[in-house]
This record gives sequence, structure tokens and C-alpha cells, in this order.
Amino acid sequence: MSDPLAAATRTLVRRFRAQRPLRGGSLIITIFGDAIAPRGGAVTLGGLIRLARPFGLTERLVRTSVARLAQEGWLESRRNGRLSEYRLAPGGRERFAEATRRIYGPNPARWDGQWTLLLLPPDAPAARRDRLRRELLWLGFGQVSPGVLIHPSRTPAETRGLLSQLGAIARDVTVLSASSGDPSEDSRLAHGGWDLADLGRRYRRFVDGFLPVRDALAASQNDPPCETAFVIRTLLVHEYRKIHLRDPLLPAGLLPANWIGNTAYELCRDLYGRLFHAAEAHLTAEAQTLEGPPPPASSEALSRFGGIPEAMRGSGHVTTSSRAARRTPA
Repeated sequence: MSDPLAAATRTLVRRFRAQRPLRGGSLIITIFGDAIAPRGGAVTLGGLIRLARPFGLTERLVRTSVARLAQEGWLESRRNGRLSEYRLAPGGRERFAEATRRIYGPNPARWDGQWTLLLLPPDAPAARRDRLRRELLWLGFGQVSPGVLIHPSRTPAETRGLLSQLGAIARDVTVLSASSGDPSEDSRLAHGGWDLADLGRRYRRFVDGFLPVRDALAASQNDPPCETAFVIRTLLVHEYRKIHLRDPLLPAGLLPANWIGNTAYELCRDLYGRLFHAAEAHLTAEAQTLEGPPPPASSEALSRFGGIPEAMRGSGHVTTSSRAARRTPA
């Protein structure tokens, strides 16, 4: 008899590997932000290679991706003899800390009616304006005219912090706060600034892709294998963040009825809680540092999605692989 969870996991990995181009660096950033950062923040290159192997990333691809991420300022390294260890660089930590708040936190419950407006510098070179616009769209801003972008939930202070992280390309951007005072005008801005139909389709594909995992977990009487839990949890966050970070988190009154984004969040929260402890056991076994095994998960990690239950189902007991006993970094 086939194992539904194993089959669902193979499907997720196959879909990830079918993406072209295969962005190994993007998955490695997900691993760092979701798994490594809350457990001391560092991992040896050998440990990272082992963590990436179940996704089909070869040792050569991991080495190439890590070198590129270090060159781009995402990662920094230190060595001890022949061993090397990587962690998020300060710039990478800042950007992922902001993303973490959005990915794992609840959607805003209320909206005060204030929009944050960005006026792009009109005399900036076209290439700089285009790059800045792409960065801001990735951060969830909507474009209502060629030089004007808006956001309903990012405050002006938060927005200025984000602009400072973008560096020189964000120089001379004007940040304003405004209110229309008219719900119909707010609705027009929301539908003009974002393609909610496309966003909804992306969320629907996410939900359809991970529902078989939820069903397989619900039908099983056993805890998931540790490596399987790590693979699913990583791909869950990886695929969710690619959609969710572009989501402006509009208030309910500006969204279509029965908004699929809410369903996606609840599914992500449920699966993350179910998989968390088994995935952490896999990390303990594989994610070595120069000093030995990584420390336990931080309180920040345990508070994600409203708090990780001690056991989602069954006994909650998690057994690690035989490699959990390893104490020599590699």
C-alpha cells in the first residue's frame, strides 16, 4: 500500500524541481530564515548540503548558490581549518526579519483608513526607477500611476525603514500618509493598485498543492518522518512567502468575498504547527555548526503563527535519525 504522505511530498518536490530556472539560492534563503536563524543562525557548509539534498539540490549547486548569496550580501562566512560556516549577513537578517513578521504573523484585524503613498523621484534615471518599482512591488506595494505607489498596512515609519534597506536606488523617494474618506474610492484604489484576481489564483494553487499533505497527515496515526516534515515545512514556507510578501493584506472590506488568502493562511498555520517538532528533530540531526549541534529553537520560532502547540496529534513524540548523535561538525 502506498504512503499518501510520501506521495504528496514527492509531488511537492517534483513541482519545486520543475521550476525554471531552478532557484537554489532562493530555497537556501528560505532554509536560513525559517530554520537556521531561530537556532543560532549558523550552519556549516556540510550541514547545509545535507539539508538541501532531499530537495534535489546537488552539492555543486549548493556551493555555487552560497557563494553567490555571499557575494550579494545575503550571507557571510567564517572558517575553522577546512570547515566553513555560514550565517545571514546583517543586511540579510534585516530583510528576512521584516519578511518574518509578515509571513508568520496574523493579518491586520482592523484598518484605520490610512494609505501610505510613495512618490518616486521624477528625475531619477529610468533604470533606477524600474528597479525600485520592482523592489516595492515585491514588498506588497501597489502602483496606481507610473510614479505613485500605495500600501494600506505599512506605516510611513516602517516604509522609511524598508527604503533605507534598499540603499541608493530608494534615494529621494517621498513618503506620505493619506486618507480618501470614501470607501468607494478606497475600493477603486485597491483594485487599481493590485491584480487581486492573479493574487487569488496564486493562493488557490498554493492551497490545492498542500491540501493533499493536510489530508495525509490527518489520516495517519503516526508522526511524520523527520526528514519528510522538514521538506514539507520548508516548501510550505518557501511557496507561501513568494505569494504572501506580495499581498498588501488589504482590509476585509476591500477584498473579494470568501477571500482565498485567508484559507491559505489557515492552511499554512495548521501544517506548520503539525510539522514543526519533527522538522526540528531533523535540524538537530543534520544542521551542525562549528561548535557542534545547533541550540534549541528560539522563543520567536515557537510563537510563529500564533504559537506552536507541544503536540498537534498523536503522542507528539519525535524520534531523530541515527545521525542525531553526531557531534562532529562537517
